[in-house]
Amino acid sequence: MKKYKIFAGIGIILLVVSYFTPIWWVALQSIQYPKTMYPDGIRIEFKYNGVYNGCVGEEREELAASQAGADCLVEMNAINHFIGMYKITQGRNNDASREYPVYYVFDTEKDANGDDVIDPATGKPVKIDVTPGFLKFLDGLMIYSPFLFVLMAVFGLIFLFTPKKVNALFALLPALLPFYFLVMYMIGLYWYGHHLGLHGGGAFEGINEFMPTVFGEGKVAQFVTMSYPYLGFFITLAVFILFVLAVLVKRKELKELSAK
Repeated sequence: MKKYKIFAGIGIILLVVSYFTPIWWVALQSIQYPKTMYPDGIRIEFKYNGVYNGCVGEEREELAASQAGADCLVEMNAINHFIGMYKITQGRNNDASREYPVYYVFDTEKDANGDDVIDPATGKPVKIDVTPGFLKFLDGLMIYSPFLFVLMAVFGLIFLFTPKKVNALFALLPALLPFYFLVMYMIGLYWYGHHLGLHGGGAFEGINEFMPTVFGEGKVAQFVTMSYPYLGFFITLAVFILFVLAVLVKRKELKELSAK
């Protein structure tokens, strides 16, 4: 078997594995969340298909969603609310029992005098969806991520089974997976940090627009923030290296073949 096929084949396998593996984690630590109950702080984990609870252990009983521990995703949304931040989009982790995803925001329809419009059928104010389009895009990206991964795997297979040098593009598109994530992660953090006080939050005064911590440790109000890559990110870096090696080796092997 040609060497480039070995590199590309392993890259495709790791590409699939990375979809099911947490790629990044974020945590908030503060004095009201002692390490005895929250060893890693209020922690959430990112996968390509959604954002998930990252807490384990003996967390506070009122937060416990299961025997596995408290739902720190719920707690982080509650903390973020106090500085006016929108709720975190959860992708395929959305609660299917809800009529709308948790991050949706509604207002009441107003008449010409600024009063609520009442629905005669229910006697309640008419609600209108005012959820920012960016949040819907971000959530949709995670919801439809399985199709994107299938597409990238197909690109890898095209590169693997077609003996053409120009097909290097089909290897480079999935190879850039970790960088796709980083770009969207930074854009998402910037958006969240620059859209505060838009839905009744902002209980803490003096919190200005800010760029949340992308990598390392930072501080917001009384919270220490941490943001670091997780196992899935290193797997996708391996995918990048393997596909780049496959492209280089394939070019060399085809060049040697044409010279004979």
